[in-house]
Amino acid sequence: MKLRSLISLLLVVAALAGGAWWWFNKRTAGDQPQLRTAKVERGTLTATVAASGTLAATVQVQVSSQVSGQIREVLADFNADVKKGQIIARIDPETFEYRVRQAQADVDAAQAQVGVQQATLASRRADLSRAAINLEEAKRDLDRKNELVERNFISPAERDKARSIYRALEQDVVTANAQIDLAQAQLRNAGSTVQQREALLSSARVDMSRTIIRAPVDGVVIKRSIEPGQTVAVSLAAPELFLIAQNLRDMQVEVSIDEAEVSRLRVGQKTTFTVDAFPGRTFSGLVTQVRKAALNVQNVITYTAVVSADNESLVLLPGMTANVRVITDVRENVLKVPNAALRFKPPGALDPAKSASVSGAGFGTSTLRAALDLVMSPAQAQGQSQGQGQGGGIQAYRERLERELALTDAQKASVDAVFVSMRERFAGIREAPQEERAALGEKLRNDMRRRINDVLDPAQRKTFASINAEIDARRAAMQAGGSAASGASPGAAVAATTNAPATATRAPVAGADKPSAEAGKSPAPTSAASSSGTPANDAQAPAAAAAAAKSLSASPSSSSSASAGGGAAQGGPGAQLRAFRDRLERDLALTDSQRTQLDGIFTGMRERFLAVREAPESERAKLSEANRAEMRARINDILDEGQKKKYAEILVELSGRTVSRGRVFVPGPEGKPVAVELRLGLSDGSTTEVIAILNGASLAEGDPVYVGIVGGASAPGPASLPRPAGPRL
Repeated sequence: MKLRSLISLLLVVAALAGGAWWWFNKRTAGDQPQLRTAKVERGTLTATVAASGTLAATVQVQVSSQVSGQIREVLADFNADVKKGQIIARIDPETFEYRVRQAQADVDAAQAQVGVQQATLASRRADLSRAAINLEEAKRDLDRKNELVERNFISPAERDKARSIYRALEQDVVTANAQIDLAQAQLRNAGSTVQQREALLSSARVDMSRTIIRAPVDGVVIKRSIEPGQTVAVSLAAPELFLIAQNLRDMQVEVSIDEAEVSRLRVGQKTTFTVDAFPGRTFSGLVTQVRKAALNVQNVITYTAVVSADNESLVLLPGMTANVRVITDVRENVLKVPNAALRFKPPGALDPAKSASVSGAGFGTSTLRAALDLVMSPAQAQGQSQGQGQGGGIQAYRERLERELALTDAQKASVDAVFVSMRERFAGIREAPQEERAALGEKLRNDMRRRINDVLDPAQRKTFASINAEIDARRAAMQAGGSAASGASPGAAVAATTNAPATATRAPVAGADKPSAEAGKSPAPTSAASSSGTPANDAQAPAAAAAAAKSLSASPSSSSSASAGGGAAQGGPGAQLRAFRDRLERDLALTDSQRTQLDGIFTGMRERFLAVREAPESERAKLSEANRAEMRARINDILDEGQKKKYAEILVELSGRTVSRGRVFVPGPEGKPVAVELRLGLSDGSTTEVIAILNGASLAEGDPVYVGIVGGASAPGPASLPRPAGPRL
């Protein structure tokens, strides 16, 4: 019995131990982190600018009082419909009635004074008549006495007396005229006084009429600020009595736009917005105005955009907060990747900046060939350009330095930084004149070696010098061997090798990144041919024309960067040119004749854009801008008036598009994450447009990309206490 119980107990313990062991293994396996993926999609991408604003009626009128006084009546309330001229309030008019009466009395007194002055003027005119009669009688008396003196009938003294009387009467006439002028002036003054008093009377009557507050427009009272008995005091600012919305069916949203986003807004863009009062319901509108007046709030600059809002149902009310999304751009049928993939880096994946320096990522295929020729032997460079493993050349060079020099972690970071910083200088060789490229290549190689040498200690520098000497010896041997094998002179072989960066000066075309069979047999002559031969130029001319036309829809920097993105890139310059032409044909509804002329313009401008590369560097930007302006003008000339307006809108829209760089990680051989460098365009907040895929990589619709980690101790989630090691019963 005891043996049976012991056996049973052992079986139970064994079962519990086995279950615990199974549970622990399962949990441990579940703790292993797994990478989460998402699919690359193709479709429509819509970019928006999100902001918030306040709803308001398009026309809001503040009703104020022009006179001070006590409110006697309020005849309109909130939400009242009013008509223009309707009485909505009254101010006590008693004080103003007294002022009118006083002004009327002043007018009556002034009019009476006018009558007095008119009578005075009549009296003065009568005095003038009497003086004129007396003067006439004195004139006749003087004439008779002059005649009698001549006949010696009277003495001259009588004549002199008559002359004195005549002169005195002349002065009486002058005095009478002066009195008349004075009376007329007094009469005019009295008339002016009447007009002044009448003006005061009119002003008093107007003030009295202003005690009646009327609605200035038809609308709805949305605010009332007064109550009966309240005193209204008018000072420098008129007090607000009512606020009337003229038409609540026509409303607008005043949105505050950040200064970083205001360049993307244009009048006429479509918008959608929501309000908290109606969750799940979306309203539409248009951008009607972008105000240039900046608002500075705590050193934050914003601009006000006015968005129209149709409110036929009258559900929207003034003052509601609207969450507005302005549709700034729409792209049809584009390849797009999740934004989470652009931000995520799988554990253990090589940093993109270091990958760009050691494996050529981000250089572009043609620029990579130039960089390879600078730092390794021609054999290594040839193997790299022919596809012997992305990073097989520069990666091997870096690994050799790390291995043979025994670099520390700090030195590794410094060496990687040197490669990254030299990237743009490698790419700059393409813009240099043909005759200067060899010297620039030699200078860059020496500069890079010098910078790497600066981070090494004395013992490492000796080994580094030996490595560089070995590479230089191999370069010389390969150049000599290539010259003998091709039957060319040593100088030609050297030119074929040192001019490798010349291939980067031409816009890449489809298949340009893959060496031909002839190139595999004789690499050096092929390089020389592609740098100076006519066939290479002819093959690359369409892509160059595409890059030139692309400058219509991008800034010079984005245009040049797109051209350097690699011929294998999806959506490269050629595709962008076709998309631009297709959009012109679709949006402008071009006729057959206009389409023919458009194709002729693109073809005719090709050589002019190619010629820009041969110009001095200081003049290239100016020449490119001139070519772009001429192409736009020539396209504009073949359009009618309606098409010209739409064409201008397209140019404004395309000019605001920007191009950036990014990378995603995709499953590679043996399940290891592989970085894919991308040239990115429009983003809608969740996905981003892929303009170009760099370095000959591939990324298509439906391909998986890593976006995060699922499960495992490293997965994001709430922190927990550490578990004790081993199984638990």
